[in-house]
Amino acid sequence: QVQLVESGGDLVQPGGSLTLSCTTSGLSFTDYKMGWYRQAPGKQRELVARFDLDNTIKSSDSVKGRFTISKDNAKKSVYLQMNNLKSEDTAIYYCNAWSYTYNKDYYGQGTQVTVSS
Repeated sequence: QVQLVESGGDLVQPGGSLTLSCTTSGLSFTDYKMGWYRQAPGKQRELVARFDLDNTIKSSDSVKGRFTISKDNAKKSVYLQMNNLKSEDTAIYYCNAWSYTYNKDYYGQGTQVTVSS
């Protein structure tokens, strides 16, 4: 059974920082493109940042220079360091694992990030 479990969401003031974590189980971690998506109220889910299989990173222009994605293959985990948070970063953040080879696309349950004074 595949599980993606996010943690680290919280209420933070503008300009603050948070680190999100996603721990996976039940999948061959290095065979999947691991990444983070988010969905704000009334909006579609959007890509935040993602690793491709060659470990290059694709990220949204809105977070470049502020957010950093990283992963630990041994721990089968992926992280999102978020700095200089803005109110428009408020959303539910979802961990994602996608494999073209296996034709599988998994999401976690999400973790809420709220940026407000």
